[in-house]
Order: sequence, then C-alpha cells, then structure tokens
Amino acid sequence: MPEKEAAVSIITTNRQAYHDYHVEQSLEAGIVLTGTEIKSIREGKVNLRGAFARIRNGELWLEGMHIAPYEQGTYMNHEPTRLRKLLVHRRQLHQLENQVQVKGLTLIPLKLYFKGSIVKVELGVCRGKKLYDKREDIAKREVQRDIARAMKRG
Repeated sequence: MPEKEAAVSIITTNRQAYHDYHVEQSLEAGIVLTGTEIKSIREGKVNLRGAFARIRNGELWLEGMHIAPYEQGTYMNHEPTRLRKLLVHRRQLHQLENQVQVKGLTLIPLKLYFKGSIVKVELGVCRGKKLYDKREDIAKREVQRDIARAMKRG
C-alpha cells in the first residue's frame, strides 16, 4: 500500500539566503526542539536570517536560528538562539561533510515547515554570490517586472 503524503505547510523561508547564495543542492532534515519552541513556531515567531548549519563531532547543528520565547512559558522556557541538532542519515552527513570541506560550500537553512505534525528544515548546500552576481539578479528581476507591466497594459 502506498504511504499517505503528509500535509506540508511552510512556516518561514530564508529569502536572504536566496539573495546571498547560489543554492546547488537541498535536502530535508529533522530538527530536535523543546515543547516551548514548538509552541512559538506554531505562532510563527521564528527567524532563519543569519542562520547556518555546521558539522561538529560527527553531528549536524543549526546555529543562529532565532525562536522567540513562548509567552506563556515558565522558568522552563527555551533560550532563543541556542544550538539545535539536525537529524540526517549518516550517509547524507558524510556527503555534506565532504562538500563543505573539499569544495568550500556552506550549509544554509532555506525553509522551515511542518510535514504532518513534525517540523522539518530544508538545508541548502550553497556557494556565496559575488557582488556582481547580486547586481545581475537585481537587473534580471527589474527586466521581468518591466515586461510584466508592459504585458498588463496591453
């Protein structure tokens, strides 16, 4: 029997990452969270800007992701920018480690979303853009916008 597809609802995207990096590959990773973090994420109080992933001691960690403290939380509330462990298969981890060390790529979180009731992170294996690449992208976007306006006018 085919498995049911879990409903995917995007919580937040890292638009800054698409501006600053060329995304060469992406993969899905689970994330280890506490109860108050989940409640804050359900309220949409999460920010991926400036976040990145790093491999430490054979484990993948997400750094710099800000999850606001839960308002109804007690003294057991979480720290907003703590390190969060990412869950990937060992084979994927070795591939990522190889790409980061040999090719000089960076692991950047692109999206945070619910897959069913579980929070997942889409990690991008990215290469930094140069200033002229960013200018090219802006110019292309403006040309597309001008074309769309001209088509709309008739």
